[in-house]
Amino acid sequence: MTRTIYLTGEAKSPSNNPITTQWGLFFVGLVVDTETHVIQAADCTATLTLTVEFVRELVVGRSLLEEDALVESITDRYHGSSQKALAAAVRSAAAKYRDLSALPDQES
Repeated sequence: MTRTIYLTGEAKSPSNNPITTQWGLFFVGLVVDTETHVIQAADCTATLTLTVEFVRELVVGRSLLEEDALVESITDRYHGSSQKALAAAVRSAAAKYRDLSALPDQES
């Protein structure tokens, strides 16, 4: 059985970005398979549906442990005004995931 977790990453977006006006920060939400470390689903606080779809295309199916490759893909392919915020939010989520992965399994 696949075990998944949900986690978020956040970053400051440019002050002139509608994301900042609407949400204050840029957030990315990820569902990650803890056995394979692969991102299974993603969402973000983008204002355009096309942006959300494109972000999903960039990250879904890729390992969250390959943070540098994810960020490289973002900087190579995503040229929206929140590019740096997206990259930083993915790095934030990856750091949280590494911290969670270092914890011993807790079974109820």
